[in-house]
Parts: sequence; structure tokens; C-alpha cells
Amino acid sequence: MFMGEFQHNIDPKGRLIIPARFREGLGDRFIVTKGLDNCLFVYPPEEWAEMEQKLKSLPFARADARAFVRFFFSGATECELDRQGRILLPNNLREYAKMDREVVVVGVSNRVEVWAKAEWDRYNAQAESSFEELAEKIVDLL
Repeated sequence: MFMGEFQHNIDPKGRLIIPARFREGLGDRFIVTKGLDNCLFVYPPEEWAEMEQKLKSLPFARADARAFVRFFFSGATECELDRQGRILLPNNLREYAKMDREVVVVGVSNRVEVWAKAEWDRYNAQAESSFEELAEKIVDLL
């Protein structure tokens, strides 16, 4: 399980240090793709395989299902940790997530998310202001 929040920087070559706490769960090779809310989703191989199976089961005839699958898989790339625990984030993913230098790496149960710090701060401020309202809406889902 991934949890916690870590602030890091992307170096001028586009490399990002993956927090040591997340490396064991992710393994040496894992998948990074476009996520929702303009962040990146990072999946260990077994979680990626499970997600792939779920997305394959979506009805091919539905335009919204096709669009989501295209979005999700077109941004996907396999990343490998170097000896310093860094990955190279492709330019297209950095652009999608509006990443410049400062990023926040967040553990979210079965995946890791990588956010541009400014985007994370905006998202967090908005979520905090409506946290109780959100909790009331999802209580029936638990």
C-alpha cells in the first residue's frame, strides 16, 4: 500500500527521485501514465495488469469508453529506476501534468501520483474546503 506525501524536484534532464518508501512497492520497472486531475499515475506491474484487464472489459462500442482507454494507454510508458532511485519522465507526461521543477509525490493506496506542486496546492486547497461534504456524499459507498 502506498501512502504519504513527499516533495521533490525534477532535474533539468527530466529525472525525478522516487521516494525510497515507494520503491519497494513499485519494483525496478513500473508504468507511468496520464492520470485524472492533471497528475500522473504510477502503477506497479501487477496493478497495471489488473487495470489493463478492467479497461479491456469496457464496451468497445461506447465512444466514451474508447476515448478513456486511448487517453490512458497513449500516455503510458514503462519507467526504470536508475542507481540513485530516479526515473526519467518523458516530456509529453511532464507537459500534460504542467510539471516544471517542484513536484509532490503522493501515495494513494494501490498507486502513486505525481503532481506539479502548484497543481497539488490548488487541488488540496479545494478538497480541504469541501472535505466534510465529500465525506457525506461517499459514506454510502463505504
